Amino acid sequence: MYKKFLISASFLMAIFAFATASFAGNDYKKTKSKQDIVEVAVANGSFNTLAAALEAAGLIETLKSKGPFTVFAPTDEAFAKLPAGTVEDLLKPENKEKLISILTYHVVAGKVKAKKVITLDSATTVQGSDVSIKVAEGKVMVDNANVILTDVKASNGIIHVIDSVILP
Repeated sequence: MYKKFLISASFLMAIFAFATASFAGNDYKKTKSKQDIVEVAVANGSFNTLAAALEAAGLIETLKSKGPFTVFAPTDEAFAKLPAGTVEDLLKPENKEKLISILTYHVVAGKVKAKKVITLDSATTVQGSDVSIKVAEGKVMVDNANVILTDVKASNGIIHVIDSVILP
């Protein structure tokens, strides 16, 4: 009985955390849903590294297409956590395939809102591998990244902001 209560409480805390992040009154929510995923990310200003990586990988047009897509988007701060020189190395033309693999590992086909994400234990990415999803102590994690903001709307999908770059 106590274990069921703890599981239920943890689940409710995760829903509350997602809802709080979703309505935190930030710039993400002020973007118009007429903007695609790339436009929403660029307009925010916190995804400059992601935008540069998408450009280097040739994925801009893909994420501007009809979709829908769900993107677990690492912030500039998330990219800064990588070892020194990693981003610069990945942006080199000779590393394009590796960069594509990493970036498509952050994308799931379809529009998966937060209320659905928290019911999953994994999701198959466009890259082909599964990301693990877990809810613990009121927090949602995708692989080793914390989801820090959810349900950022775009015309061709949805963005969930994460605090670390996840690797296949």
